[in-house]
Amino acid sequence: MNDDPSKRRLGRGLAALIGEMDQPFAADAAPKKVDADRLVPIELVSRNPRNPRRSFNEGELQDLANSIRQHGIVQPVVVRPRDSRYEIIAGERRWRAAQLGGLVEIPVIVRDVDDRTALEIAIVENVQRSDLNPLEEALGYEQLIAEHGYTQNDLGEIIGKSRSHVANSLRLLKLPDPVRDMLSAGDLSAGHARALVTTSDPAALARTIVAKGMSVRDAERLAQNDVKAQSEPAAGLKSVEKDSDTLALERTLSDTLGLDVKINHKGGTGQIRINYRSLDQLEEICRLLERK
Repeated sequence: MNDDPSKRRLGRGLAALIGEMDQPFAADAAPKKVDADRLVPIELVSRNPRNPRRSFNEGELQDLANSIRQHGIVQPVVVRPRDSRYEIIAGERRWRAAQLGGLVEIPVIVRDVDDRTALEIAIVENVQRSDLNPLEEALGYEQLIAEHGYTQNDLGEIIGKSRSHVANSLRLLKLPDPVRDMLSAGDLSAGHARALVTTSDPAALARTIVAKGMSVRDAERLAQNDVKAQSEPAAGLKSVEKDSDTLALERTLSDTLGLDVKINHKGGTGQIRINYRSLDQLEEICRLLERK
């Protein structure tokens, strides 16, 4: 893992930057009260346009607004100063609900941080609280990788997820927009969507999955059948006989990886196909390919 101290800072999470707050709590347990730095007029607080979270359930917001009317905001909104105003770092949902609840002032914790740190905190907070839909989570990871040079291993260790979890999240970004829309709307789960990444027509298969109410396992079988159909030689075409050297190389690679390896070689070009049967096997392939 890249031992960049600035990246290790994110690993400290919200606890080090804003105190022990904003963590998930059991439904039957009262959240711990956190002291705010100050109260500020709600009209002086604005959302962060780079917040990875885009979707807010209106029913849940209204429920939170009702709670805020009765009990106030238990966990302050974390903000940073922006000219004469404040920009939200963490707590946009509470800010939105406070507006619905008619509050004129909200409690805030003020932290003067740069754009990078603000983005990091926003992503960590939302991931820790499971507030992001799968597509938002993937886009948040992509932002940190593209803009700040994080690796998948960096992110996995920092947010407390496996590297394969990060990799599988990022795979969702390969899907076409119609499938992304179904994923964001909750019509498809992340498991359904991941199964479609390598298929010939993800959007058509996604519509079939939704229409038939398929389980993730059924969706995986549907996708596997599609991928298998793509790989089968067209009817009537004579398969190319492989020479002994190619067959020997296939056996050597298969024995080395412990997986089924096929080589299609013609002239100076060709393809290597590695077949895997589980995400653990895929993760091992990725680890071997990434090893320097």
